[in-house]
Amino acid sequence: MIRSAPTARTLRTTLFQRSVLALALGAMSSLAVAADLHVVSSGGFAAAYKALAPVFEQKTGHKLISGWGPSMGETPQAIPNRIKRGEHIDVVIMVGDSLDKLVAQGKVSKSEHKLLALSRIGLAVKAGSPKPDISTIDAFKRTLLTAHSVVYSDSASGVFLSTKLFKRLGIDQQMAYKGRMIPAEPVGEVIARGEAEVGLQQISELKPVKGIDIIGPIPESAQQLTPFSAGVVVGTHEPEAAKQLLDFLSSPEAEAAIKASGLDPARR
Repeated sequence: MIRSAPTARTLRTTLFQRSVLALALGAMSSLAVAADLHVVSSGGFAAAYKALAPVFEQKTGHKLISGWGPSMGETPQAIPNRIKRGEHIDVVIMVGDSLDKLVAQGKVSKSEHKLLALSRIGLAVKAGSPKPDISTIDAFKRTLLTAHSVVYSDSASGVFLSTKLFKRLGIDQQMAYKGRMIPAEPVGEVIARGEAEVGLQQISELKPVKGIDIIGPIPESAQQLTPFSAGVVVGTHEPEAAKQLLDFLSSPEAEAAIKASGLDPARR
């Protein structure tokens, strides 16, 4: 039997069916690889992460289930404590030194962790209050000495201030009675409520708080640049999706949001 050649209409129908099948298979494939990622971020990177999370979800189809906690300290919310008690976490974003400790302990992957940003410490007062001078190291020191009360975080910046900088400036004894470390709460919120006169914390953590005026970064000679890094938690069930998140957060596409949050992108 001699078969007739397919008509143009038949060819078009076949091509259309194949296209529909390819799209369906592609959609099924996308659904198959979509993952739920549990991410815990410290406050210093939180504003950048909140801006970038929806972009990542739209690009990849993955869903981010987000939590927050300090990079160190004794509170239950602290990231090392959450990992220690076995909380389900796939990716952590935290102060680089604290993440390095988790890597050394075998809690975070040795190969899958990346530097994301650098952060500076800023000084804030309640909105509308007189703006103190912190333009020089002497002016900054004077501001701390004349303030009735000074508060700082229980994470990287506060530890640096209370254990190193105040001693270096020769004001550790004065700060011992007028200074106070704030656990598990943004320092800016304490300032906004009028419970302290001066607050010191990472600028990226001060910026989202309403009711305060950020005077600026403290002088460079008193400054500590704090690195923020992301790492994949050992034992994650979603290693590929977790790696995609790290790659995205450290990509050029993420730089604008990181900079807008008050951080310096690490790529720069």
